[in-house]
Amino acid sequence: MVHNMRLDRTADSNRHATWLLDIGAGNNLDDNDTVGIPAAMCCSENIMDNLISSTYPEINHRNQSDQYFLDRTILSAKNDDVDDINEAILAKFPGAVEVIMSADTVELENETLNNYQPYPTEYLNTLIASGLPLAALKLKPGCPVMLLRNLNPSKGLCNGTRMIVTVIRRRVLQCRIISGDQRFAGSTVFIPRIILQPSAESLAIPLKRRQFPVRLAFAMTINKSQGQSVKHVGINLQTPVFSHGQLYAALSRCTSGERIKVLLPEENETKRTLNVVYKEVLSGFNL
Repeated sequence: MVHNMRLDRTADSNRHATWLLDIGAGNNLDDNDTVGIPAAMCCSENIMDNLISSTYPEINHRNQSDQYFLDRTILSAKNDDVDDINEAILAKFPGAVEVIMSADTVELENETLNNYQPYPTEYLNTLIASGLPLAALKLKPGCPVMLLRNLNPSKGLCNGTRMIVTVIRRRVLQCRIISGDQRFAGSTVFIPRIILQPSAESLAIPLKRRQFPVRLAFAMTINKSQGQSVKHVGINLQTPVFSHGQLYAALSRCTSGERIKVLLPEENETKRTLNVVYKEVLSGFNL
């Protein structure tokens, strides 16, 4: 049975929805374009461990259910912060970490120079681009990952599908689908290493990376989370949002303010954060 969390109507969800409308419309901003976050939503301490423990309680225990991971996520505005959060949670997750290194090369225009690489491998391994897996992919059996490519939509393997890693091999990952089309939930799938090339807009170097097309999914970017609903969400605002509607998108992933925890900068005592809203975009809408 599929239950749409967004259809739940309680007094708390109604209050949260009204507050979200003000966030989306850019109301109640001060001269610095910041908005207040309710004290109940703020972490008791402005440290990452507090956000992790409130969103992923008992993450150090083995055999967490698929629903446990499906019901919660941590959101952040920047990919770099997401990678740091994922690595911090993986360190708390039980089991031995396995590091799978990518094979990185540069595609040269002159085919006669194919054996010549103008960049050292160590440098290529540091390159990060949107939709590109990390060169050093750190995984543990039982950890959640997100697929970065449409591999086989007819089998539920779409960009954004969340899975649990069950077996790690050098050439293939055995995973179990936990999100997306309910017909495929619980299905065992095999994810191969493939060659991925970022667009010229996201990376100037014509990089070719052979790696598993997945990233850890304890945390994800706010933009990647759009369209998803979860029961428990942690939001890292130590790096403020930077584009129109990002704060609204993050706060609206959950229907109840009681199940949202927000991490603000350590020196933030006002419990306010930047809310980027271009009101001219909203002109003509009755908000």
